[in-house]
Order: sequence, then C-alpha cells, then structure tokens
Amino acid sequence: MAILTGPLPLVPVPGTSRSRNGKSGAPPSVVALGGGHGLSASLGALRLLTTELTAIVTVADDGGSSGRLRDEFGVLPPGDLRMALAALCDDTDWGRTWRDVMQHRFKSSPGSEQSLDNHALGNLLIVTLWELLGDPVAGLKWAGALLGARGEVLPMATVPLTIEGDVLVEDEDGRLRSALISGQSRLAAAGRNSHVNDVRLLPDDAPACVEALNAIEYADWVILGPGSWYTSVLPHLMLTEMREALCNTQARRCLTMNLSVDTKETSGMTAADHLAAVKRCAPGMRFDVVLADLRVIDNTERFEEAAGELGARVVFGRVGSSGGRPVHDPLRLASAYHDIFEGHKD
Repeated sequence: MAILTGPLPLVPVPGTSRSRNGKSGAPPSVVALGGGHGLSASLGALRLLTTELTAIVTVADDGGSSGRLRDEFGVLPPGDLRMALAALCDDTDWGRTWRDVMQHRFKSSPGSEQSLDNHALGNLLIVTLWELLGDPVAGLKWAGALLGARGEVLPMATVPLTIEGDVLVEDEDGRLRSALISGQSRLAAAGRNSHVNDVRLLPDDAPACVEALNAIEYADWVILGPGSWYTSVLPHLMLTEMREALCNTQARRCLTMNLSVDTKETSGMTAADHLAAVKRCAPGMRFDVVLADLRVIDNTERFEEAAGELGARVVFGRVGSSGGRPVHDPLRLASAYHDIFEGHKD
C-alpha cells in the first residue's frame, strides 16, 4: 500500500513559465537523455543555462549497488538516477552537502564485508521513497526537493530493462564468431578488444515513462549524449515509445559526442562509426546539431558526412577539461550549448 506523507515540498525556482524555442524571454525547456557520468556532465552544464531542465535516465544497470538493489527488491536500478540528482544540486553549502551525502558509499571494515558494503546512501534513500510512495516518479520528486535539485529527474521506463547484444569475438582458431551477451555490465566489458554488432532492450515492449514522453513533447531542445554509447545513449532510441516521441517532437535535437572514441564499449570504432550506430538504431531519427570536440575526430570530412546523414550540421568546440582526461568541462560545455541555442532561435 502506498504511504503518502503530505504535500510534495517542491522547491521554487525562478523563470519557470514554459516556452518553446526561447520565446518571451523565458529560459529554454531542455530535456537531457543518457545515464551515468555522461549525463551528469551534460546536466552540470545545462543547469547553468536554464531552470527548465529534465533528465531522462536509462534504467538497465545491473551491476554494483544498483544491481543488488534491483535483484533484491525488484525496483528500477537507482544508481544513474542518483547521479543525475546529484548533478542538479546547487553550488551552495546545502547543495554540495546533499550531493556528497547522495554519493557517499559505505565501506565495511577490512576483512568484514557486510550487507551495506559499497551501497551508495542515495540509492538506499531513493529505494526507501519508492517503497513508501509506491511511485518511482513521485519518489524522485521528493528526493529532488530534499536536495534542492534545479531540475527534474525521470526514468526512461517504468520497469527495469535488460540490455543484450551480439558481440563479434575471436575464437581459439582465430575465427570470428557472434556471441550473445546479456546485461549492461557484461556488455560494456565485452566491447573491449571485440566489436559490438547489435544491441536490444528487453522486454521489447516495455512502457516508457509517461512524464518523460510529455517532457520530450514540450521541450525546446533535446540533448542526447554524451555517455557510454551502447548502454547509456542508444537505449533511449531502442525503447519504441521513446524513439517515436524523439522522432515526432517539435524540439530541436542535439547529439553530443564523447571525448574518447576508444572506450571499452566502442573499441575500434571511429567517431563516424558512432553516428552510423545511431542511424542503424533509429533510421528515422533526425538531429539539428552534432556537438564534438575537434581533437577527438580523426576524419572531419567523413564525420561531417555521417552527421549529414542524420540531417545535422556539426559544431566543433573545445569542450573537454584541461587536465588531459576525457572529461567534459561544465563551463566550456555550457558555453557550447549556449551558442547552439542562440544560433537556432526563431
């Protein structure tokens, strides 16, 4: 039985009147899709530009704390949802404190592994709210209100999803064969030194989150990526209802590339190959802009051709951090998004 604890304590934010394409001086309504660290990077940038921000998060994680909670309680994996909430916290004492609380992981004493070991407190808090309220979306709203999150976090589907894929591997005789890999964590690891050939979501008729579909319909901009290509970015295009919503929305669409093409999921793939994977997954999907860091693109002509096949023009910008690691800098990424938004106003 659902337990209601009173009116939802929504945190007021300025400038929340909805607008399409930035009209009437209101901030643009932006939907960001992805999961994990990639989505956190885009949210960290976008929250500097707008107060109308919605994160739509993959729910196929089956490893670590999220996987354990998913198996034990039959809930959506909370980890990527937690990371999105943490990314939306303000840069105030309140926001930084709650961000750190949500991200805190319990560590058992050496030699004494216990049930709380490696669980993130934020995961436990989210699952608690889900059990009390009986509604994943309501639980995330309460968590966001507690953190003072400057935006809303929604799951892409209302049931846990499983990712499976066909991976080309080399057998003992040196011949290539196709192997079926099931599970997000296993598929991510299998991409190293092999080639992910095809990826699917199970169940194939999973219902998308209604609130997420509505957010896409009324958005001014939809941002897909960055993130793990096969397990965080492409799953949004595999879910039938969400793919249709993304294809039919009047919002403009931006695909944000990663800062490294040689990841454990995409070993041997070029930047253009990443775009080709998007087209294979959703042939009818069109984009307005592909945002990429020029330092990552090995063949700009081929990359621009691949973007053109998606209907998009390429915007090159230096959006990586200066430390040398393939991590997006929130200020540089925010500046690139700002220029894109301004350049596409009606």
